[in-house]
Order: sequence, then C-alpha cells, then structure tokens
Amino acid sequence: MRDLPDAPTILPPQPRAYHGVNWEGLKTLYVREIRRFLKVGTQTLAAPVVTALLYMLVFVVAVGGGREVHGVAYGTFVAPGLIMMQILSNAFANSSSSLLQAKFNGLMGDFLTPPLTPAEHVAGFGGGAATRGILVGLVSMVAVLPFARLPIAQPWAILYFGLGAAFIMGFIGIMAGLWAEKFDHMAAVTNFVIMPMTFLSGTFYLVERLPEPFRTASHYNPFFYLIDGFRYGFTGQAESNLMVGAIMTAVLVLALGWVSLWMFKVGYKIKT
Repeated sequence: MRDLPDAPTILPPQPRAYHGVNWEGLKTLYVREIRRFLKVGTQTLAAPVVTALLYMLVFVVAVGGGREVHGVAYGTFVAPGLIMMQILSNAFANSSSSLLQAKFNGLMGDFLTPPLTPAEHVAGFGGGAATRGILVGLVSMVAVLPFARLPIAQPWAILYFGLGAAFIMGFIGIMAGLWAEKFDHMAAVTNFVIMPMTFLSGTFYLVERLPEPFRTASHYNPFFYLIDGFRYGFTGQAESNLMVGAIMTAVLVLALGWVSLWMFKVGYKIKT
C-alpha cells in the first residue's frame, strides 16, 4: 500500500512584522484627523473663539477695569491663560472624541486593519489633536488682540509650553477615548478633571493670592505650570519655577505618550 503524503502543518496566525515607518499610512491618519475637525469648523474653531471673547468681556472689560498684575495690564495677564485654556480643551476634545465615536459606531477596525504600528497610531491621533489645539490657540490669540496688548517677551516659552500642552492633552485624550465606553464617561472626565484643573491653575488670577491649602495644592497642578510658562512667553513675568515647569512638561509628554502607546499595543478595550 502506497504511503500517503504528510498533511501540511497548520500554524496559528503570526503577528505582523513591521519594517520601517509607514509614512503614507501615518500621513493618511493625520490628514484624516485634520479634515475631521475642519469639516465642522463652526463647532471646532468658531465656538472656542466666541468663548474666549466672552471671558475677555466678563473678566477684562467688566471686572478688570484698569487693574495691573505683576506690572502688566489685567487684559495682558488674562489673555495668555485664555489662549492656553483653548489649546488644552481642544487638543483633548479632538483625540478623545475621534476614538470614542469610532468605538461607538463600530469603526475601530478601520484604524486597526491598516498596516499601522501602535506608535504610528499614537503619532497620528496625537499629532492631529495637537494641531487642532495650536490652531484654535492661534485663532483665539488673534480674536483677543482688540482687548489686550500681547507683547512677545520670550518666544521659546510660547512655543515650548504651547506645543507641550497640546501634545499632553492630545495623549490624555487618546487614553480617555480608549478607556471610555460611553459619552457619559467622557463628560465625567471633562467636567470633573479637565475643567477644574484648568480653572484652578491661575488662568484669571495669581495663585499666590489664594488661601491655604489651595495655594500649595495649585503647585501640584500641572496646568498651572503650563499656563504660567506660556504667560511668561508674553509678559516676561513668571509665578512658578520655569525650570520645574519645563522639566515637568517634557516628562509628561514622554510618560503620557508611552501610556498611550501601551494601550494601543495591548488593544485596551478595542480588541476582544
């Protein structure tokens, strides 16, 4: 009797091997994130500008009067904080809403199927979020100029803390978008974490004038260092230790980027 040929060995699926950077895929994801918020420009660009102008109207025109803070006009003191507040909130909103909507609509496979590494996912979503934050910040800066003079004392501080804040909140948005299972979860993060930390960071006042223990607690708020460093770029006056703020910004960018990368690698709440 003739021997039968051996049956072929069936191996389990192996992880895909990635070689180099998929620049075309990364560009596509980044451009997709940009086009996504530009399509609803009234909501993503115009609305934050209106909010910034309302804050300027209330705090500068109605409340501030002719007051000065650290030797600069109150409007000049408040304006950088408002610009940074728009950068923080919009960078977070872009990446978090993009991922949550994709999960809610069952479209996460559209991101996971293409040959993109976890690092390229983080770069695409984080870069898109940072771009929206910086763009809204620029538009807000132009909008508040009629109400406040904005000299540029230290351009490096404006660039460093502005970009750092945009990427920090972009990465936090990635983490929140992957963690959240419904829109109520995202609203909780925004209302109970992002907004309180933003308003309690010296946007409209000097932290040194707060009573204890709030004054000390504010120095553990990373948003305080981001806003103070960003304001220093315009006014040349800082309330915090700039070296501490600069180091903290770099550490947060690296740490939050790593956590976002890990969440994509393990497929946190996006793979079954």
